[in-house]
Amino acid sequence: MTADSHPSSAHASVALSRLLQATATALQAIRAGQSGTAALEAVEPALRPGVQALLFQVLRNLGRAQALRARLAARKPPPRVDALLCTALALAWDSAAAPYEPHTLVNQAVEAAKRDAATRPQASFVNACLRRFLREREALVGATQQDEQARWNHPAWWIRRLRQDHPGQWQQILQASNEPAPMALRVSASKTTPALYQQALEAIQIESFPVGEQGLVLRRPVPVGQLPGFAEGLVSVQDAAAQMAAPLLLQGLDAGRPLHVLDACAAPGGKTAHLLDCARALQAPWRVTALEVDAQRAERIHDNLRRLGLAAQVLVADAARPEDWWQQASAGEPFDAILLDAPCTASGIVRRHPDVRWLRRESDVAQLAAQQARLLAALWPLLRPGGRMLYCTCSVFRAEGDAQIQAFLARNTDASLLPSPGHLWPGNSDKRDGLRDNGPGEHDGFFYALLHKTA
Repeated sequence: MTADSHPSSAHASVALSRLLQATATALQAIRAGQSGTAALEAVEPALRPGVQALLFQVLRNLGRAQALRARLAARKPPPRVDALLCTALALAWDSAAAPYEPHTLVNQAVEAAKRDAATRPQASFVNACLRRFLREREALVGATQQDEQARWNHPAWWIRRLRQDHPGQWQQILQASNEPAPMALRVSASKTTPALYQQALEAIQIESFPVGEQGLVLRRPVPVGQLPGFAEGLVSVQDAAAQMAAPLLLQGLDAGRPLHVLDACAAPGGKTAHLLDCARALQAPWRVTALEVDAQRAERIHDNLRRLGLAAQVLVADAARPEDWWQQASAGEPFDAILLDAPCTASGIVRRHPDVRWLRRESDVAQLAAQQARLLAALWPLLRPGGRMLYCTCSVFRAEGDAQIQAFLARNTDASLLPSPGHLWPGNSDKRDGLRDNGPGEHDGFFYALLHKTA
């Protein structure tokens, strides 16, 4: 799933009923457990950009749509019909934000029901529900306002956990999580500077503003093929929060020593590439080993490094099983620095992946926290005394961040916590009404803890 776009701009010639039908099919697939990326890959290529724009908006309004559908039809209809109803309601409930006029959306949703053999027998039911919605919209929306899942468009358990984890910030986190994320770039420190690259963007009328040390945020997303020097590796697409990882881990390391750095959960390779680019900019003789348990995802690391002209040792292995790869990676020698970007709920990046909130289950949090603890326990002995490990997750849940690290420190007396950003909230930290945020500005939700091995 990539950046948001508007469904009507590039696909005005495509019948809206077809876009709605394909969007509802994608929503049904997500409800069945498929990722948004996989659901969109199944869409006809000519329809995909328009469907993606509609699907993102549907997912960001699904809580409201489900509450409205429950009031329009007390008995839940079959999955395909329900997906079409919720698609139309999610797009039409707020006329100010609707991508098309609500009457048009309703007419075309009914047409979509008639086009599909699976929904055709219930086309009259779809028509009746949606016509009633148009007649009673204000009252129906008002009746759902007290439903937290409808108001915040996140699952009830997610809202409950955020309120418990961050009692002073939970509303701001939810609000920011439902906004589209901007497109952020990391400028290669070894090839150019953010200021020079910003000038190159301005020359082709692409507006941007600086973020962090090497980043630029675009005012409007563009295809990567329009970015000057993208094929030559001048820039990479990477969120500003993710851009903090390499500088945090490498700060203070001796650029003159041949240090060995491990990126333990490396795909798709953005942080691996950043580590290598920092080394090249400093002319430091550092080696980087990248681990990835999934062979297909490991190929993406190779692809990214090839585009950037960088090289690392890439191994397909489970970071939690050093006995399978440590000898091959470093002949059993400890690492000087380790980056552990651990698998997590991805609760901090739902701006970019709005399907995540509806795919996750509350039980996933504990399961992933246990996996993170196993990775920390397996990798810590591979770090040399005096070395450092950066633990990070793209999560806003404390179980995957602060609580995880506090438990680790309690178990490991040879570990100390160095100054670290901790939890970063999604959105623009420069406009956060005085809320504490150690981030660079506009960024996703993240957690960072920099650990030092004292003995």
